[in-house]
Amino acid sequence: MEKLSFSKEELERYSRHLIIPEFNIEGQKKLKAAKVLVVGSGGLGSPLLLYLTAAGVGTIGIVDFDVVDSSNLQRQVLFGEENVGEAKVDAAKKRLSALNPHIKIITYNTHLNNQNALDIIKDYDVVADGTDNFPTRYLVNDACVLLDKVNVYASIFRFEGQASVFNQLQEDGTRGPNYRDLFPSPPPPGLVPSCAEGGVIGVLPGILGSIQANEVIKVISGVGETLSGRLFLFDAASFETRTLKVQKSPTNPLNGENPSQTELIDYQQFCGVGIEEDVALSENVVKPISVEAFLELKQSGEDYQLIDVREAFEFEIAEMGGELIPLATIAQNADRISKDKKVIIHCKAGKRSADAIKTLQSTYGFTNLYNLEGGILAWAEKADTALARY
Repeated sequence: MEKLSFSKEELERYSRHLIIPEFNIEGQKKLKAAKVLVVGSGGLGSPLLLYLTAAGVGTIGIVDFDVVDSSNLQRQVLFGEENVGEAKVDAAKKRLSALNPHIKIITYNTHLNNQNALDIIKDYDVVADGTDNFPTRYLVNDACVLLDKVNVYASIFRFEGQASVFNQLQEDGTRGPNYRDLFPSPPPPGLVPSCAEGGVIGVLPGILGSIQANEVIKVISGVGETLSGRLFLFDAASFETRTLKVQKSPTNPLNGENPSQTELIDYQQFCGVGIEEDVALSENVVKPISVEAFLELKQSGEDYQLIDVREAFEFEIAEMGGELIPLATIAQNADRISKDKKVIIHCKAGKRSADAIKTLQSTYGFTNLYNLEGGILAWAEKADTALARY
């Protein structure tokens, strides 16, 4: 290992690490020499980045293309009100640099994709996946396997979370299981809602992100036993935990008995993102209407009905003047919806309203329903900035 030295300030800062017999100065040197890439600086990334920074990981990379929104602050403890509207990577770098000036922060204000992933990941020792969508999870996993990098994984939804360590180098020189051994193929599009649609209790990413940070530190230092070959499951509502074994699959396309994939693929297509919508449109199942088209409709004077299928508490936060009929009650209230004029249905981002339209069309024969693309979030961004903080 490269010869490293610590300043007096660093020795004082990391003193609680240094007095741990199994960790001591050698473990701290490994942290200082390490390069860790964190993909996503949101709910999971916030505690993960804070603890890796505080622990003294020498180089931390951050990949994120999003900006801070007020709805992030319920769980993304890396940011404050003063950061709303700011690029997440920029706000994160300022906060982390103030927390520990002895480390290096590298930011990538970009969307990680199959064109840039290998180039970004190749310079790092460990990747920590804090993303919230399946295409990026498979992308991160595949890039790590192809580059022989360790992937420290976690995911969250409502009250439940899971974590594991993928592709870690074993004592026999082989690599441990990876994400494709656990999940060979993604779930059908739309089956698993995002946190934006399904929600997440604010403390859950703090718990799972801290577990990720712990696993990263164990991978780097060699102290303790990581979650390689195991999947940790946590239910915050019942406070129950389980740990399942993860076996390597002989059919894994990356490193199974007959590998068939040697490069990154189109992960949007692999996960079916956009396919469901295309099929629906071809069958006239869900007709979209853009914010711009809805504005024209409003200005034309044509009669229409606007239905909001979010929950009552969301309606109280921000609303567009529509009639509230939560998705769970849409079938019971079908008689309140007109069949004689255009009906625009919206939710927060477009998923629940699409589900409502499918139910109404398949069960009650509606043909006049339109789904507002992007929901009230798109409306706030493009038409009514007074709602932008929702």
